[in-house]
Amino acid sequence: MSSSSSKGFPLLQDLASYIPDSLDLNRDAAAKEYWFGCFDRLVLKFELQAAKSQSSDPSADARAAQFREHYQEKLRQLKKANVDPNDQPLTIRTLLELNQKSLRLYGFSDPWKEQKNLENEASLKKLPARLQWLDQVDDMNAKWTAIIKGVLAGNMFDWGAQAVSQILEKDAGFGLEEALERIQKRPWLVDCLEQWLERMKGPAHSCATIFTDNSGIDIVLGILPLVRELLLRKTKVLLCANTEPALNDITYEELNEVVKECCSECETINQAYHSGMLKIVGNDQNGPCLDFRNISQELSDATADSDLLIIVGMARALHTNLNAKFSCDALKLAVVKNEWLANYLGGDTFSVICKYEKL
Repeated sequence: MSSSSSKGFPLLQDLASYIPDSLDLNRDAAAKEYWFGCFDRLVLKFELQAAKSQSSDPSADARAAQFREHYQEKLRQLKKANVDPNDQPLTIRTLLELNQKSLRLYGFSDPWKEQKNLENEASLKKLPARLQWLDQVDDMNAKWTAIIKGVLAGNMFDWGAQAVSQILEKDAGFGLEEALERIQKRPWLVDCLEQWLERMKGPAHSCATIFTDNSGIDIVLGILPLVRELLLRKTKVLLCANTEPALNDITYEELNEVVKECCSECETINQAYHSGMLKIVGNDQNGPCLDFRNISQELSDATADSDLLIIVGMARALHTNLNAKFSCDALKLAVVKNEWLANYLGGDTFSVICKYEKL
């Protein structure tokens, strides 16, 4: 069903006052200068990835170059456009969605598909050991701390973040343990972990809606252990993934395949998936950000009874929705993988956002 029939995301406190974006580039000259320069440079990597993803097609290099030229021209037009106070805000979401639209325009619907599949397969092989290790942690505070840190470390694996892609390109062995060492040590830039741990001593939530981020280590070794722990508390879980491909974010179809494979490795997830306690839902987005004004009636209906919302990743929980208010408990988790943004927020690269807002 189309998003036009939706009454909006039911977990928002107030749809009318909801502003998804954390930053309007038209209102911050320094931010505008930085982010336009950042995307102008980053598109060179996207061009290479696009051509590589269709290397057997002799037209791929030319189309990838056309994509880059088209995107850079659109950036120039946006940057110099006269700003009217009544115009729509110019945001990082705008630039990210334009990138995805431009890739599709030149025939690159999912340049990271092969990379995502390889990383999902490799991570699934490591999942049993990760779950076994977590099962040996008897203290619940320590276990939940390890699970949340795992989600944050998993969120490092983002090919759209230059600081991370440079690490991954240089070190093929960089995995969850290495990421755990690289992310900020506590106290975090935004640190609500103690409040979350205290809430986990209380009654279980009835239904959790989780908006996922990247493929590979992020979803398999970060998110799925979190999902499993919620299921063990008898909390129903709705896992929401991108409807359309964006960077190396996992898609709805890919997440279904990953969870099905995970069923043979974890009986808790297996039972939940086949009983309906664990459901996979498309998030209706065509880019890596999350705009709750653009969701379908199907997603709205599916999430209406949730009393816990978890949003993961820079694009969904930082570029968008950091300041959004919800009518249920909300946990926003992200690693700040951009030096400028980390400094802007008062931290350093790989600072941690763990923002828990209890209703």
